[in-house]
This record gives sequence, structure tokens and C-alpha cells, in this order.
Amino acid sequence: MSLKDSEGTCRQIGAAAGHAEAHVCDVTDQEQVIVTFQQLAAEGPISILVNNAGISHVGTVESTSEEDFDRVMQVNVKGFYNCARAVVSQMKSSGGAILNMASIAGSSGLVDRFAYSVSKGAILAMTYSVARDYLAYNIRCNCISPARVHTPFVDGYLKNNYPGREQEIFDKLSKAQPVGRMAEPEEVAALALFLCSDEASFITGVDYLLDGGFINLRG
Repeated sequence: MSLKDSEGTCRQIGAAAGHAEAHVCDVTDQEQVIVTFQQLAAEGPISILVNNAGISHVGTVESTSEEDFDRVMQVNVKGFYNCARAVVSQMKSSGGAILNMASIAGSSGLVDRFAYSVSKGAILAMTYSVARDYLAYNIRCNCISPARVHTPFVDGYLKNNYPGREQEIFDKLSKAQPVGRMAEPEEVAALALFLCSDEASFITGVDYLLDGGFINLRG
């Protein structure tokens, strides 16, 4: 998300009587992450971290270059590590919730998603490890594993790769979920809100499937 987009989101939150600020940070740069979280902590205790930065890559183990593999790991794995590491020490005194955005790619075999799948599998392991290590500090850590979600990224992908066939491919991808459609961003946000709230205070170390039945109901 660009700074312009982030500021637009902040304005929406402000219009709903909330308060939000946008900060630019390269999550692959640990020093930048540390400085950013120090700035946030100076304004008050940090009680929630949602690790959501991520990039995708299409390819098998053979077609994935070392450069591509490293790029995906830097954002999808190291980025999450950097943010969790920066925030955990601040949460230890008062507790908190960490939510990692994983994917069904981390727990099932998807065609041509080698690097992406490896990165999301690592996020599952990271979630369980952090949840276990910080039980005594009342820090909860969970993750959400969505199937396909209809976002501008999907629309851009279809436009760039299937010009003139966007609707055809969109319908095909939608029907890959047993419920017959992609998830909407609001549905992911609703689950994220629940898992970060006090209503989920008894939930930690869990991977939540948000997949329209993809994992358990195919066939």
C-alpha cells in the first residue's frame, strides 16, 4: 500500500470518529522497523500487530530464480519476523495480540506457487512458535489462511495476464472455492478484528482457514 492509499484509509477512519496515522516503513529493513515501532510506542502502548505485508510469485522450484526466492522470503518471512521482534518486547509488560496473514498455500499444494507456499508455511511455524514462547506474557499469536480474496491485485493480475479474458478467468478462479466465489476483503477484516479483540482472549496458536471450503470440501 502506498502512502497516498494509507492516508486515504486514515481519512476514512477519521470520518468514522477514529484516529489513525500513516507511517512508511520497509519491513525488510530491521532498523527501519525498529525506529518505526519506537515512534509508535512513544504515542502509547502497542497492543495489536497485524503482519500483512506480502508479495506473490508464480513458479515451480525449477523456474524460481534465487533472486525471486530471496525477494519473497525477505518480505513474506523476514518482514514478519522484523515486526514481531520489534513489538514483542514492548508487549511483554501489558500483553497483546499478534495476527499473521498466512495463506492456504502454506498448508496445501498449489500449482506454480513454490516460493510463495514456502514463505506461508514458514508463517504457520512462526505463529505457533511465538504463541508458545510468550504465553506467560499474555501475548496471543494467531494467523489467518485465506483462499483467493477479490482485491485490486486480482483485477490487475487478470488484466495483465489475461487481456480480453478477465471475466472468464475470474469466474474460473472463483469456482475453485467450493462455495463458488472468492472472499471479500471485508470478510478477512471481520475475522482479523475478532482475533485481535478481547472476545478472542482464549484463542492463541491457531491457524484460521478462511477458504470457502477449499481445504476440506474439495472433491
